Amino acid sequence: MTSQIERLKVLSAGILSLILMVGIARFAYTPLLPLMQQQAGLGVSEAGWLAAINYIGYLSGAIWASLISDLVLKDRLYRLGLVVAVVSTFVMGITDNFWLWSLSRFFAGLSSAAGLLAGSGLIMNWLIRHEHRSELGIHFAGIGLGIALCAFLVEIMSSHLVWSEQWIFLTLIGALILIPAWRWLPRPEKTTVTRTGKEMVDRPPGKTFLRLFMLAYFCAGVGYVVSATFIVAIVEQLPGLEGNGSWAFLILGLAAAPACMFWDMVARKVGNFNALIAAFTLQIVGILISVVEANLYVVLLGSALFGGTFIGIVSLVLSMAGRYYPTRAKMMGKMTISYGVAQILAPAVTGLLAEYSGNYSDGLYMAAIIMAFGTLLMFRLKAIDQNEMKNSGTGSL
Repeated sequence: MTSQIERLKVLSAGILSLILMVGIARFAYTPLLPLMQQQAGLGVSEAGWLAAINYIGYLSGAIWASLISDLVLKDRLYRLGLVVAVVSTFVMGITDNFWLWSLSRFFAGLSSAAGLLAGSGLIMNWLIRHEHRSELGIHFAGIGLGIALCAFLVEIMSSHLVWSEQWIFLTLIGALILIPAWRWLPRPEKTTVTRTGKEMVDRPPGKTFLRLFMLAYFCAGVGYVVSATFIVAIVEQLPGLEGNGSWAFLILGLAAAPACMFWDMVARKVGNFNALIAAFTLQIVGILISVVEANLYVVLLGSALFGGTFIGIVSLVLSMAGRYYPTRAKMMGKMTISYGVAQILAPAVTGLLAEYSGNYSDGLYMAAIIMAFGTLLMFRLKAIDQNEMKNSGTGSL
């Protein structure tokens, strides 16, 4: 019983950290974007650049994470990230200066990398060390819950508070979340054995496999970031759907919250790569559906499909990376660099396309095509994995 309570507290710390560092610090910008455009004069191109700067911060954090193997240092970065998340959210509400917003978005990106990589690596290490199931689905539910929380709060607050007051309110919520997220995650142990004395051994994949895996994850990053950044603004532009953007984002978050656990179960039954291929395919449908039919229910279905797949892809990929490197989050960082590069390029390109054409359709088509290429790469990775299993006589991760 004590072990299960401890596991619950550790996983809760991870969930709360992602609600703060990813949901609030990073994704509150999405439902607040239309309001900032209306009330603070934020332009479409500037909005795209702020999103891109956010992902530059995220990529910078991913690079640092890929270079750091010391779990003690990762723990310090995780805790620093919690504080930075609160401060960067606060800055968004006390200024309308584009350069200060840019600085805030950069540090929010660093914070989200600390939550996604340092936090995930620490929790995966703790789970393996204490011989619990080495899956991050429950942990990553925090991203969906954070998205849903922000969407719900923005929808409720919009009739009472202006954009800046909403950022301040979200800062207060984040400050409260910080406390258990800090206290409930134990400091990492330095030994490389589990609690029963079993050695934790890193099993790095081959170079070709890693390169193709990073490229496929880059494609997933493009597919994810276009909809995640602009979905509220996309819905607001559709004829007859004005005022429903926040609801689409709420549905996205609610679908994402249980999705990680669902995809963990799918992966147990059909294997990681079959699960990833299915998630990639469904995400393409979720991206395109709002372009094909400007109907509220169809758009909400697309939001649910997108929310239910993008976070499953992240969870499956980073769980696999954590099992390749149980003693350090090295591969998690490398994978996230490729994901982060996509998140820098795609929002800026989408913003420019939208400014030129007057809508986001071209950006969505671009994301769907790149995701289709990523799906083909997943089939290739599956073949390589099966061949390596056959040659080594070991099971797949």
